[in-house]
Amino acid sequence: MANMDINEFREFGRAAIDFVADYLENIRERDVLPSVEPGYLHDLLATEMPEQGEDWRSIMEEFKRTILPGLTHWQSPHFHAFYPSQTSYSSIVGETIAAGLGVVGFSWICSPACTELEVIMMNWIGKLLNLPQCFLNCDGGNGGGIIQGSASESTFVAVLVAREQAVRRLKLEHPELTEAEIRGRLVAYTSDQSNSSVEKSGILGAIKMRLLPADDDCVLRGKTLIKAVEEDKANGLFPVIMVATLGTTGTCAYDNLEEIGPYCNDNNMWLHVDAAYAGASFCLPEYAWIKKGLETADSVIFNLHKWLFVNFDCCAMWFKDAGKITEAFSVDRIYLQHQYQGQSKAPDYRHWQIQLGRRFRSLKVYITLKTMGAEKIRSLIRFHISLAQKFEQYVRTDNRFEVTSSTLALICFRLKGEDSLSKELLDNITKRKKVFMIPATYQGKFILRFMIAGIDPQPEDIDYAWNEVKTQTDLLLGVDNNANSLSIKDIMQQEVFEKEKPIEKVTESLSGIMVANEKAH
Repeated sequence: MANMDINEFREFGRAAIDFVADYLENIRERDVLPSVEPGYLHDLLATEMPEQGEDWRSIMEEFKRTILPGLTHWQSPHFHAFYPSQTSYSSIVGETIAAGLGVVGFSWICSPACTELEVIMMNWIGKLLNLPQCFLNCDGGNGGGIIQGSASESTFVAVLVAREQAVRRLKLEHPELTEAEIRGRLVAYTSDQSNSSVEKSGILGAIKMRLLPADDDCVLRGKTLIKAVEEDKANGLFPVIMVATLGTTGTCAYDNLEEIGPYCNDNNMWLHVDAAYAGASFCLPEYAWIKKGLETADSVIFNLHKWLFVNFDCCAMWFKDAGKITEAFSVDRIYLQHQYQGQSKAPDYRHWQIQLGRRFRSLKVYITLKTMGAEKIRSLIRFHISLAQKFEQYVRTDNRFEVTSSTLALICFRLKGEDSLSKELLDNITKRKKVFMIPATYQGKFILRFMIAGIDPQPEDIDYAWNEVKTQTDLLLGVDNNANSLSIKDIMQQEVFEKEKPIEKVTESLSGIMVANEKAH
């Protein structure tokens, strides 16, 4: 029997919810980075588990005293590193309920609602993101979606499916070769700007992954892919898959699907599209250009836990032909069979993934989407983009900086001059732990990435971040605070950021500020 009875569970549960609510409500008061050294927790916790269970109150106190101080606060609006992992109150509730239900939904019979809700949610999300109909379960074709854990896991799945499809085809086309010889000649492609998980998927999938050079804007072009593939074909290799990215890790650049896709389709190459972050923007008509050519893909992924307000882990993955993954992954046992298997609206998701068991992730998706609604989601994404644009405006008013690229809710910038200046600035900011950013490279230069993140970022958080950047820049360069840039107060007085001001006036004001700064310099 469990050592916690139902009444203690109610008490602990209420206390836990209160703690999380207080934590998130007051998260701005905490430094975004912890002040601990490696190994700190080993010195605070016992080396073995206790023989007797302890009261939940003492456990919570130990948690607050030992574990909480060692956390990096990803939900803080002062977290501007990597890409966001934004949660929401409704998602937290959904996760809690799912944990209580304890469903393991690897097949329809294990819990019909778990499977069917996932099918429905994947269609909801696909329609919200304006995906081509061929990826949905409801268009009469073979399309369909599944919720995987992460983009890394999903890309690995795509590589494995593409590999097995290619091996089956090549064994028929080249009967003179053994299967081992065929597998030894397989090759995959991606951009040198793609996520590290793409390269790792090649390692795990035992297939050579070529990192192709992106252009000066960090975009992989069709001619680069075509040149590489034709060279490999001439050398007796078998091209298998191209992993394209819509929203690269460093600068959120978008590979050119309109150039890459048709060539892949014409040459029996699987096209997998990683839109882990930028996929959220597909719900906005003004950003529809990002997904041009997406209809040529065989699979596409998007992390709801990045920018659709569902907590980690939750990655949506769609296939144009779901039959290809079940063909590649199906391993049947008598104890897994049931009388309803094989129906399109009731798939056995165990055939769509690496593991057998799976969590009830669709429940937190359902609760989040129902609570927020499409209009609110679109509004929040636009709001986050506007916050990034506000930070960009701050940067552009200071002639010591240059903006190297900006898109969606990511601004990339640097101090003019040698890379060492930007590196030292970032080091100084990180040491203070008030704001967290990470670096990247752009056209061979060291840059700083400023990403809008956290559970509830607001305009004042942008003011806070810019003040931190500007103050540390002043200290680094040893200059008068007013010599090179206008202060936040000055900019606000000039009404640069007033919501009611027409965009033409904002641009005009910014131009005037930049001219004034140039003269002061």
